[in-house]
Amino acid sequence: MRIALCIEYDGSRFHGWQQQPGTATVQQHLAQAVSFVADQKTSVTAAGRTDTGVHASAQIVHFDTTAQRHPYGWIRGINTRLPVGIAALWAQRVDDDFHARFKAVSRHYRYIILNRSIRPTYLAGKVTWEYRLLQRQPMLDASRYFLGEHDFSAFRASSCQAKSPWRTVTDISIGSCRDWLWMDIQASGFLHHMVRNIAGSLLMVASGEQTPCWIEQVLRSGDRCQAGPTAPADGLYLTGVEYDAKYGLPDPPPGCRYW
Repeated sequence: MRIALCIEYDGSRFHGWQQQPGTATVQQHLAQAVSFVADQKTSVTAAGRTDTGVHASAQIVHFDTTAQRHPYGWIRGINTRLPVGIAALWAQRVDDDFHARFKAVSRHYRYIILNRSIRPTYLAGKVTWEYRLLQRQPMLDASRYFLGEHDFSAFRASSCQAKSPWRTVTDISIGSCRDWLWMDIQASGFLHHMVRNIAGSLLMVASGEQTPCWIEQVLRSGDRCQAGPTAPADGLYLTGVEYDAKYGLPDPPPGCRYW
């Protein structure tokens, strides 16, 4: 049978999602926990392979098992075996054709910026710090150029292994409150470092270093060297993954997307 899980994690504690020899990753710890509860070696597959330092408040994974457990039993058992920094939020049996990665319809990310002259303390590693004064409106105006289907070559990492640079951004918004600024972005899929590269370029606009229309020029150029720097991983959160309603997955946990 196939089980879907929703998990959250503090990316600052791990070297990304994907399992790697000799280093602590989210996939490694989760696979060990699931295998213990299932009493059999089990692999886990995620909707998005987040990088080192990137967080998740609603990552979706799946695994196959012959073990019979109540959903609550999976959650309680897995959480007792997970380290601080990772938690399973819900478990649900799904059809065998469900796939956390390939059946995802869209993914949601939030990028959070603390905009003040003093660096963060207890939020260090959880948000990106920018000491320069940022303006929301230019950032919002610039963000609209990303909507729709585009060649995002100028915003992909050189190590990106995707076959096509074309992606469709279905929604993007910029929010602000006092010392806080954040970007929410939704797309059918993302290239490697795409969200962080978009955030880095939008920060250049928000600081007045570039104008909003500069984003359009960079997007059309297809040249990574023309865009802004890759923004730090600290402020990036995978906040939701959507699937066809036929799978009947629960809604994202309250507060995971808007907090």
